[in-house]
Amino acid sequence: MRAVRRTISLFTGVGGLDVGLEAAGFGVAVAVEIDREAVHAIRKNRDWTVIENDGRPLPIERIPSKTLLKVGHLGVGEAALLVGGPPCQPFSKSGYWAAGDARRLDDPRAGTLRHFFRVLRDTLPEAFILENVPGLKYEGKDEGLQYLRRKLQAINRETGSKYVAEVAQLNAAHYGVPQMRERVFVVAHREGRRFRFPPPTHVDPDKCDQLSHTCFRVAWDAIGDLEADDDPSLRVTGKWADLLPTIPAGQNYLWHTNRGGGLPLFGWRTRYWSFLLKLATDRPAWTLQAQPGPAIGPFHWKNRRLSAREMCRLQTLPDDFTVPTRLRVAQRLLGNAVPAALAEFLGKEILRQFFDESVDRSLVLLPQRVFPREETDEPIPVPAKYLNKVRRYAAHPGTGLGPAARKWRKSAGSGRTAIRGGQRRK
Repeated sequence: MRAVRRTISLFTGVGGLDVGLEAAGFGVAVAVEIDREAVHAIRKNRDWTVIENDGRPLPIERIPSKTLLKVGHLGVGEAALLVGGPPCQPFSKSGYWAAGDARRLDDPRAGTLRHFFRVLRDTLPEAFILENVPGLKYEGKDEGLQYLRRKLQAINRETGSKYVAEVAQLNAAHYGVPQMRERVFVVAHREGRRFRFPPPTHVDPDKCDQLSHTCFRVAWDAIGDLEADDDPSLRVTGKWADLLPTIPAGQNYLWHTNRGGGLPLFGWRTRYWSFLLKLATDRPAWTLQAQPGPAIGPFHWKNRRLSAREMCRLQTLPDDFTVPTRLRVAQRLLGNAVPAALAEFLGKEILRQFFDESVDRSLVLLPQRVFPREETDEPIPVPAKYLNKVRRYAAHPGTGLGPAARKWRKSAGSGRTAIRGGQRRK
């Protein structure tokens, strides 16, 4: 039996990336995470060493690289992997859509990216994986990616290493995860070995035999066997709560526009895509969000919020993995996580390509196909209290022409700080 290859984990969060790498054959030597609830969840599930001071987790900027090596019982160059996903808000596309831009490297939170490369320079792992949102590599707005390449060149000159970044945007559903979730991954090897991101292993059910193991895993495969959950905390609240049962499974608010099958209560593309969004039993889940508003999904096809166990399943965390019982905390931790099975897939490819190991490419963290699937409830009629909204709203005028973009341009033109945030409308 081979020895476990050890990793340094930064910005560990609840540990989705690391749990997946663990399933592939790696082991966490030392972890850095500042969120106390995330650290508590890690401690409940794993014996990883998380750096603290007097019982308080420390941010990466307060942890010297020497401390990471010492606590992890590692020497320079001994770690197999440095892994982490620096906070993604500076590169999130939410800023582009609501305000016309995002601050990227001008955002103070982008300093976490600099500390990732500081640790890389000081510890010289055999390889690294950096994970982030797609906004990191937007064409024409890829300062973060350009910065990354410059830092690697500087590290190579200073240390004699040969890190060359290979970058890919992956959709987790294309690798068997029962969730449509896109992330950018950057992989490099200390001696310059080039990583080849494998092509998708799973395809849309419309393009394959429904019984094929290569079809997308869907929400039903992940959570269909779980018993009905009547926890009061899962009840949908707010002004739109009673409208959710009027929308069919797999649809969102667009059902109630002049292009949908319901009543024209909203203008086309005037709301967030995830507004009143419900899971379908025969499709992967849409992206779990970390901090959804009261009407922001995805919701269960039973017209309620997803439970913590269901979110763990959709993130392909094993069933013995537990998270805080408070739903808001669980949602934040799991909504920020990397799907564990996608990390398992990448981990096995790294073992094969960088460490010349023969690996079993089947993934232990993927759900199996499950048939038959439950019939979902038919939508109910729209309650009378919403009928005064019929045909009151026009369609969205187009990208950059909506009220949020106009407000941002007006603020920018007057020298005031622009309002940022929000989500893409679709």
